[in-house]
Amino acid sequence: MIWYPYAQMKTLDAPLKIVRAEGVHLYTEDGHDLIDSVSSWWSVIHGYSHPEINAAISGQLEKFAHVMLGGLTHEPVQKLSDKLAEWLPGDLDYCFFSDSGSVAVEVALKMALQFNTNRGSGRDTILALEHAYHGDTFKAMEVGDDEDYHFAFGSSGEKKRGVVHIPTEIPALEKAFAEYGDRLTCIIVEPLLQGAGGMRMYDVSFLERARQLCNEYDVLLIFDEVATGFGRTGNRFVSDLVLPDILVLGKALTGGYIGHAVTVANKRVWDGFISDDPTHALMHGPTFMGNALACSAALKSIELFEREDYMLKIRRIEEITKREMAGFSDPRVREVRIMGGCVCIEVTDAKTLDGFRKFAYERGVFSRPFLKYMYAMVPYVISEGELVTVLDVMKEWFT
Repeated sequence: MIWYPYAQMKTLDAPLKIVRAEGVHLYTEDGHDLIDSVSSWWSVIHGYSHPEINAAISGQLEKFAHVMLGGLTHEPVQKLSDKLAEWLPGDLDYCFFSDSGSVAVEVALKMALQFNTNRGSGRDTILALEHAYHGDTFKAMEVGDDEDYHFAFGSSGEKKRGVVHIPTEIPALEKAFAEYGDRLTCIIVEPLLQGAGGMRMYDVSFLERARQLCNEYDVLLIFDEVATGFGRTGNRFVSDLVLPDILVLGKALTGGYIGHAVTVANKRVWDGFISDDPTHALMHGPTFMGNALACSAALKSIELFEREDYMLKIRRIEEITKREMAGFSDPRVREVRIMGGCVCIEVTDAKTLDGFRKFAYERGVFSRPFLKYMYAMVPYVISEGELVTVLDVMKEWFT
C-alpha cells in the first residue's frame, strides 16, 4: 500500500495514474491528456522527457549512477559546484549537496547554529516568518508556521522554543531585532513569495531591511529559494536582488528530474568551519548527496536555462497571465496575485474550491488547489495557448 502525501488515506480520491509525460502534458491510463499547471510541485521547469536532460542522465548512467562523497568525488559534482559558484551572486561559492529541499534547509539551519557555536557565541534564537513553510523535517517544521502542516508541534507553539515568527512588515522586523538581536543566530525566509503558506507575496524592501539589520546585529541571513529560485518570482534568484549568507536551492535544480538540493554558503560561513579543531567540522552527510545522475541533470538544466533565455520565457508567462486575469473578479475571491511564473486566486472560503480538481481534469488540466488557494506554477516551456487554457479553466470555475 502506498502512503500518499498530505492526504487522509481513508477518504483519499484515487490518484490519477500517469503512463507517459512529455512537454507540459501528462497522459493518464484512462486516456486523458492533461496540461500540468503545477509543474510537479513547481520543479519541472523544462517540461517532461526533455531530450537533452534524458541524454545527460543516460550518458552518466553508462559510467555510474552514484558514489558516496565520503572519501570519494566525481566530475559531475565538481562541475556543478563550480558552475553554481560562477553562476550565483556574490561569494556564494561553497556548496553542500543533499537529497531534498527539506534536508537542505536543515543543513542551512545547522550551519547557522554551529557557525555561532564554533565562534563561542551563546546565541540560540532563530527569526522566521509567519505563514512560513520550509519543509517537513523537524527543524524545518520548527521554523515553519502553518498548523495545517505542522500541528504535531502543538497549536500553542510550546514545542518551538527558540523560534520567533514575525509578519513580512518592516516595523515587526525592526522590533524583533531590537528585542532579540543579541540572541539571534539567523533569520530564514522564503524571499518575495511564500509558497505552501498560501502563495503570499511581499515587497523586496523587507529583505533589504533584513540584510541591513543582519549586518548591524551580526546575524546570518538565509534565503530558502527551493521554490522561488530559477526564475519563479520573475527574478533569476531573489538572491540577485538581496544577497544572503546562506542560500538553499532544490526542486528546479535538476529540472524536476531527480530529488536533489544544495545549501550554498558564503566565505564568512565557510571560514567559520575551517579549523584545526575537529569539532568545528560540519558533521552532516546525506547518503545521496552529490548524486552523479542528479548533478548531470542539474548541469544540463542550468545550460538550458541560460542558452534558451528562460528569463524571457518567464516574463512572457507573467505578461500573458496579467493580460488574461485583467478584470477578473468574483464575490467569492479575496485576491488575485501574480508574480513571475506564479498566479494565485485566494478565495474567502475553502469550500469554494471543493470539486475544482475534478472540474479541471474534465477540461484537460491537472490542478491541485489547497486550502483557500487555487494557483498555477506552469513549466516555463508552456505555449501561449496552453497557458491560456489553464487560466480559462481557473476563471471558468467561478462563472
